Amino acid sequence: MTSSRTLFGPVLDQNPIMAQVLGVCSALAVTRELEPALVMGAAVTCVLAYTNVAVSLMRGVMPRSIRLILEVTLIASAVIVVDEFLKAYAPDTSRVLTVFVGLIITNCIVLGRAEAFAMQRPVLPSLLDAIGNGLGYALVLATVAAWRELFGAGTLLGRPMLPATDAGGWFEPNRLMEKPVSAFLLIGLLIWLLRGLRPRLREEVAGDAPWRDQEARPS
Repeated sequence: MTSSRTLFGPVLDQNPIMAQVLGVCSALAVTRELEPALVMGAAVTCVLAYTNVAVSLMRGVMPRSIRLILEVTLIASAVIVVDEFLKAYAPDTSRVLTVFVGLIITNCIVLGRAEAFAMQRPVLPSLLDAIGNGLGYALVLATVAAWRELFGAGTLLGRPMLPATDAGGWFEPNRLMEKPVSAFLLIGLLIWLLRGLRPRLREEVAGDAPWRDQEARPS
């Protein structure tokens, strides 16, 4: 697998949310506004990068009997650092995200990439895979959040974009966009759109899926 495919494959064709349907819970919870969605995407990317690099470096000495425990410990340590960083430098966003930063520990994307990719590959490909999956995750969050904020409040990043009726404009906020069910519907539409444009994905869902890395070879 080439470096470019490792980096850019998860952005669309192997997107962790649209192709693998992972990390959906946090995507439903933090996409009411664009800013917290972007911060959440960055946080997951940082945790992915740290975990994949650490697991790749330790894969030769990590006992298989406690492998999962060590991986979860690595993920938890990275999440704690990210959470404290947000509390110190972005307290308002940290309050909006509340417990969902801590729940990155249970995000299937992070542990899944550590197990499926980093345990089999050297450091650089593992780092690229982490960045690619983080970008793919952040892309979906940003797309859903931008749509929900724009049509739910008429703003983007807190700035007015559509003139509201109460200010003499024409835009009437869609209150459905403020509810988590709207995120569920939008993610479903994105999954349908991707698989409609990529028929190969529909065929591989029942068999060997493209995110299984074509039987990753040990290095």
